[in-house]
Amino acid sequence: MGLQLNNIKKIGNLGAGTMGHATALQFAMNGYDVTLVDTFQEALERGTKLIERDVDTFISAGSLKTEERSAVLRRVHATTDYGELSDVDFVIESVIEDMDVKHEVWRKVEGIVGDETILATNSSGLSPTRIASVLEHPERFVVAHFWNPAQLMPLVEVVPGAKTSQDTVNTTVELMNHVGKHAAPLKTESLGFVGNRIQMAVIRECMNIVSKGIATPEAVDDIVKYSLGRRWSILGPIASADLGGLDVFDSLSKYLYADLSARSGEDETLKAKVAEGNLGAKTGTGFYGWEGEQAKRTIADRDRELLEALKRD
Repeated sequence: MGLQLNNIKKIGNLGAGTMGHATALQFAMNGYDVTLVDTFQEALERGTKLIERDVDTFISAGSLKTEERSAVLRRVHATTDYGELSDVDFVIESVIEDMDVKHEVWRKVEGIVGDETILATNSSGLSPTRIASVLEHPERFVVAHFWNPAQLMPLVEVVPGAKTSQDTVNTTVELMNHVGKHAAPLKTESLGFVGNRIQMAVIRECMNIVSKGIATPEAVDDIVKYSLGRRWSILGPIASADLGGLDVFDSLSKYLYADLSARSGEDETLKAKVAEGNLGAKTGTGFYGWEGEQAKRTIADRDRELLEALKRD
């Protein structure tokens, strides 16, 4: 039998960036000591500041007590020394989505950690079987895919590789739930896992609607926000289909599937935006403008709503 939840005392966290700082915070807020490792000291300093910012956001929202602030921050130990992972029980990795880099990192980590330490990647779609192919013990390797922003989104997809043991999956699911996330285990790995497959299917049809001139991006977003988005945040699409009547959905599929986008290559609408350098919030412009006070309010509103949803959870 592999490592059990009650034996996990210390967390190793690889990467201090957008996702990595947030996973470190999640464990620290739930009582775990975290060894936060990054190759660059500058990245660790930025990550530490992001953790402090997010802690203060949770305090402002009433999700964390002011007197808990210093204890949470003390639980995160930032270092560039991989050797300090020698006593951790669970490792979560959020380094660049590059197979060669992940192979290099995991070879190094496996040579440092204990024999029963669970090894988890926060990859958003890379094959756990391929990542674990360089390991001597791939049975303890698993995907724990947090959704961005990881400190606010509850879902973690737990995805086994071909040689991942069921004990590794079970303990990872228990740990994710224990630190306040909602773990969803997959039966087997799949390109893009599940969440991204659904997301990209929806995005493909949204781009199709916009490119055909059926509706504007604003109208598409409103339609999703005020119908499907609200319904699916309570019950998922399959349960919603049950409630709506499977005969109704069967009838819709008979004539509508044929008219939906079935594009298998690169999306021309997205390709054009990228070619123009309009990448969205990271460049200031995408389908929307992301500069100025209105954009800041939009992001703040999103985070506030996600925080409120977390409290309801």
